[in-house]
Amino acid sequence: MSTLDEADPICPPPPPGLESVIVPRAHDIGGFEVRRALPARERQMVGPFIFFDQMGPGEFLTGKGLDVRPHPHIGLSTVTYLFEGEILHRDSLGSAQAIKPGALNWMTAGRGIVHSERTDPAQRDRLQRMFGIQSWVALPKSAEDTAPAFAHHDAGALPIVDEGGLTLRLIAGEGWGLKAPVEVSSPLFYADAVLLPGARLPLPDQHEERGAYVVEGSVEVADVVFEAGRMLVFRAGDSLALTAGPRGARLLMLGGAVMDGPRYLYWNFVASSRERLEQAKADWKGGNFPTVPGDDKEFIPLPETRVSVKAETRRG
Repeated sequence: MSTLDEADPICPPPPPGLESVIVPRAHDIGGFEVRRALPARERQMVGPFIFFDQMGPGEFLTGKGLDVRPHPHIGLSTVTYLFEGEILHRDSLGSAQAIKPGALNWMTAGRGIVHSERTDPAQRDRLQRMFGIQSWVALPKSAEDTAPAFAHHDAGALPIVDEGGLTLRLIAGEGWGLKAPVEVSSPLFYADAVLLPGARLPLPDQHEERGAYVVEGSVEVADVVFEAGRMLVFRAGDSLALTAGPRGARLLMLGGAVMDGPRYLYWNFVASSRERLEQAKADWKGGNFPTVPGDDKEFIPLPETRVSVKAETRRG
C-alpha cells in the first residue's frame, strides 16, 4: 500500500530531547484515510524502519472491503499490525493468513515475493471497521537476497508487560526486558503501548535510534504535549520518558540499529543499489515474479512515472 506522493507537511523545530517531529501526509482512498509518517523530509528511516503507514480508522460499507491486488516486494520485511478489523494475507509462498487485532504478520521479501491484502469475502456481509499500521523494515545487505518467508504470531504469543498504568505488547525485537518470538534480521524493537492518564513509558536505552508514533490520546515529552498523529524521533543516548496526557495514550514504539548504508526506494521495492531496483522493475514487468495461489487473476502494474528515492542513514 505505497501509493502516496503528496509533499511532506512542514513541521516546527523539535523541542529539547527530540531530533524531529513528523506530521504524516494524509491521503483519502475512496473514503478510507491513510497517513504516511515514513519516509519523510525530516527523517527517512528510524533504525531499519523505512516505511510507516497508519490505515484508518475507517469503515467499509456492507459488500465492500480492502482489495490490495497482488504486488511484489524485495529487500524488506512488511509488518502488519491491527487495532481493529481483519485482513486476509495471501502470498506467493502459499500462505493464507487472516490477521486480527494484536496479532503479527511478518513477511520477509528477501530476493522477491508477491502478496495481496484483502477483506475476506466471508466478512463483507456487514460493516467493517479498519484501523492499523503497516510498516516496512529494510533488510541489511547480508539478507537482501535471502529466501522469502512468512511468519504469523497470534496476540497471545507476543510478550506483554502490565504495570503502573502501562500495558505494553512487544511486537518484534527486544526491549523493556522482553523478547518477541518473530525472527528479525537486525537489532530492533517494535511495541504497542497503552498508557492510562499520567502513566510513564521510558525509552529503551539499548537501541541507537528510537521513535514513537502517537496513535491515540496525547503524550508529554520535555514539557511539550504531542497529540495523536505525530511521530517523535529521539536523540541517540538521551534518557527520556513519555507521559500520557489526561485522556491517556496509545503509542507504537519503534527503532533499532542504524542501517548499514543508504537504501533506495521505488514503489514497493527497497534495495542498497539502484541496479537492484532496476532489475526488480524489469522482473515485474516481464512476469518473472511468482504468482499468489488463490489470487492470481489480478495484479498491480508497475507505475512507470514513479521516481526512485534515496533514503539516507544518520548517525549521532
